[in-house]
Amino acid sequence: MSQEELLVLIYKKDEKAFTHLYDMYSKSLFSVIHVLIKNREEAEDVLQDVFVKIWKNIDSYNESKGRFYTWILNIARNTSIDKLRSKDYNNSQKNLSSDNFVNLLDESNKLHHKLDAIGIQEFVKKLKPKCIEIINLLFFKGYTQQEASEELAMPLGTIKTQNRNCINDLRNYLKI
Repeated sequence: MSQEELLVLIYKKDEKAFTHLYDMYSKSLFSVIHVLIKNREEAEDVLQDVFVKIWKNIDSYNESKGRFYTWILNIARNTSIDKLRSKDYNNSQKNLSSDNFVNLLDESNKLHHKLDAIGIQEFVKKLKPKCIEIINLLFFKGYTQQEASEELAMPLGTIKTQNRNCINDLRNYLKI
């Protein structure tokens, strides 16, 4: 089933099509979510929330504004960031045992392998060091532009401009 056929059925709220959508995209969305949400169970919960949002908001997807995968990827990323910023999540992270810290360090060491597994690491390495730093903060660590501005001690406008330029450079490398 092509993506276009699938979207037509999803617009009609066809449950079988939704199951097919889940099968097609759950693994890639989960990997993006799990980079931000280190706890596997929490990441799985966020993945479920993402698919509920896709189901409920499918009418807001507009093909003329971008690809479907980009749209669902943004939902996954934004839902993950919302989870990270939630009061409940932050409170649960305050009481971690020492075992969790070992797991967190292990997971952060695996980030390089996760990036490499989706094939973007080689392209990100080609960017200027400042671009690598900005993309890492904004896209892989979930910082807002304001937070990245404070972290890098750069004006917000500069972060926005450099982010746009860095993404354009990355697009050129990817030939998108």
